[in-house]
Amino acid sequence: MTSLIDLRSDTVTRPTPGMRAVMASAEVGDDVFGDDPTVNKLEQRTADLLGKEAALFVPSGTMSNQLAVNIHTQPGDELLCDLNCHIYNYEAGGPAILSSVTCRTLDGDSGILDLSQLEDKIRNPDDPHLVRTRLVCLENTHNRGGGRIYPLEKIEAISQWAWKHGLIMHLDGARLWNAIVATGIKASEWARHFDTVSVCFSKGLGAPVGSALAGPRAVIAKARRVRKLFGGGMRQAGILAAGCLYALEHHVERLAEDHRNARIFAQAVKDTPGLSLEPAEVDTNLVWFRVDPSLATAKDIAQRLKENGVLVHATGPQKLRACTHLDVSQSQAEKAAEALRKVCKIV
Repeated sequence: MTSLIDLRSDTVTRPTPGMRAVMASAEVGDDVFGDDPTVNKLEQRTADLLGKEAALFVPSGTMSNQLAVNIHTQPGDELLCDLNCHIYNYEAGGPAILSSVTCRTLDGDSGILDLSQLEDKIRNPDDPHLVRTRLVCLENTHNRGGGRIYPLEKIEAISQWAWKHGLIMHLDGARLWNAIVATGIKASEWARHFDTVSVCFSKGLGAPVGSALAGPRAVIAKARRVRKLFGGGMRQAGILAAGCLYALEHHVERLAEDHRNARIFAQAVKDTPGLSLEPAEVDTNLVWFRVDPSLATAKDIAQRLKENGVLVHATGPQKLRACTHLDVSQSQAEKAAEALRKVCKIV
């Protein structure tokens, strides 16, 4: 039986043979005691790439983001974020449950906020009726925004405004590597506009597990303590960290292939009556598209594609997402594009 072309997410990637080999031979120790040399190497490497003093290895991007929310706030504080960001939509209410923090959401342009949307959103700190505005969270690239790359000039304007008013900046950079490759802008240049940055190794880079939170040394020391509180302390985690180090060495530049393959699939969407890209252009490896109700439902299209060997994710009644990644070749992207054209002709 022919294997399915899985475009549901870049989280479905599997470790390559080379990655498995370095994981099997990794030098390990007890990371809670700070004794795992491979974890220590990964944390230093990540901090150096992002231009930060320190980094902390964690199991997931959700934990990394929620650590940032917790260490930067007090119960009763408020964070500002885009309406469709991951922290607000896909982390199980973490800010409220784990940190007693509320989210004030703003409707960005495919996930991209403009400074003008933020300038009047700081609550009066002297009014005891109000929460304290404390934190600004941005996402780059933006998942629900269709893989949009945050314009650097917008990030710089927001960060300068935030710091001027005593706010803290956090970046959910789960797919920051995609933005780095697509723009040629270094990781440290993106990261310098934020107090803390979260990055993932288990999406486009293909590692089986792992994210990291980077920032000032004292802040990361606090995050290490909260990681233990949240149940994220790991022991011989060097086996996992080795896969992440391999990914940093071998799988970053190749993300450009995923971007090209995403545009192949996106062209099929453009060519097909009844389908429309949202947003209209594809920046990186995510293709979000809408199905006209007169054609079918998103679930119908997803089922027809599955019957033709392609998996996509129906995100709503009329909306789907396709994501290219390490385990999808150019020829597979072309086959998926042809499958989409085919099923939309016979629906």
